[in-house]
Amino acid sequence: MTAVGNLAHGHLAYRESVTAPTSGLPFSAGDSTNTGQAGKLWLPIWSGEVIHAYDEYNQFESLCTSRTIPSGTTVEIPITGTVDLLPAWDAGVELVGGSASKTSTFQLILDKRPMAAHFEIDNVDMMLTQWEFRNELARQAALTLANTRDKQLYSYLVRAAASSQITNDPRPSLNLDDALYGSDSTDTLKLKDWGASGADADDRATGALSALEKVEKYIVFLQENNIPYDRLYMAVSPQCFMDIRALGVARASADLGIGSSNTASRPMFSGNDSYSLGAGLAESYGQLVDSLEYMGCTIIKTNHGSDQLRDTSGGTTLGEAKYNLDFGIDDAGDDTTAAINGVRAVMFTPEAVGAIRLQGLKVDTVDDIRRNTTFTVASMMQGTGVLRPECAAMIYTQDGSASGIDNRVQMREAAYLDVDADGYTQAS
Repeated sequence: MTAVGNLAHGHLAYRESVTAPTSGLPFSAGDSTNTGQAGKLWLPIWSGEVIHAYDEYNQFESLCTSRTIPSGTTVEIPITGTVDLLPAWDAGVELVGGSASKTSTFQLILDKRPMAAHFEIDNVDMMLTQWEFRNELARQAALTLANTRDKQLYSYLVRAAASSQITNDPRPSLNLDDALYGSDSTDTLKLKDWGASGADADDRATGALSALEKVEKYIVFLQENNIPYDRLYMAVSPQCFMDIRALGVARASADLGIGSSNTASRPMFSGNDSYSLGAGLAESYGQLVDSLEYMGCTIIKTNHGSDQLRDTSGGTTLGEAKYNLDFGIDDAGDDTTAAINGVRAVMFTPEAVGAIRLQGLKVDTVDDIRRNTTFTVASMMQGTGVLRPECAAMIYTQDGSASGIDNRVQMREAAYLDVDADGYTQAS
């Protein structure tokens, strides 16, 4: 069953009759039994291919809290308070319920305008009959939307990691400044060398080990604040991912344990024995969907993170201004092959960020008679907001000329974050 009726056994997916000519005309003027009806399912098939490709290429939406709303522009999210306790209830003392159990709300708001991928073609027959041609256009349209949406969601994960509790949050203080992890002035952690292609191998390894230590610290933060979670992620660049994957791999002859005084290194993620993580070194981990596991944290790689977004500050690359942060954190983009400053990684659970849609992915096509082409648009109306800032934390570093960052308020100032525009605000 399709959007336009049942397909018989011998039918092609894009024609009602397998013998119908592409133009929709009979094969001959005197043939009254073979009337061509070409292109009947052109739009439904095209729409399905775009939607399927979008779901395939999108990475972060499935890792966040997503919801489709039927109407309106705003979703209000409640924050439930705590229950009061009277440790010793004396006679004559009236219990009034207190104020800690009252509920507050904050808002998730749709973006003002939809996002669209668009193109036009002048050969509809090829689009109808050539699957390879149609499939490539569907892939590119969906890839464009999926990539941009991934970058928007990553941007909001950074916002969540720099947000403080709202003023009227009825919950106890979470001390979110304890979930902000960076290098000190001595740079002994080598976080700026982590994932830098021109950095010394030893420094890159030290930076990768320091990042894993930050994962441990964030897990402790979640536990100490009674924040339950079933999934924890850390999103890094492919080079940062490979630096973690290669921890302990021999880079010089001394690493191989040659000589009586040397001990061979044991790769952490070789998967060769019960003490190693990951898979064997024969596995390339060459796909973007590959991941590593460290103490319950899934380390994923992305081409849509801060290392690829440092030049978007103040622009319109990602849509509204709220998505275009300063991922370099005041370093004016002066990264080198040997050092990368700014946001290096984001750790988060799915509850950190909320993604809403007014509609799903929508595909429209129209014949433009003035231009003698067929114009196609794939569009989506979405919004993004911070749900729980305690469920996100960033790893960052700065260059020597930048002012120090000691808390999340200073981080927002350094990254030019407008806290009133990020969706994590008290509902009026």
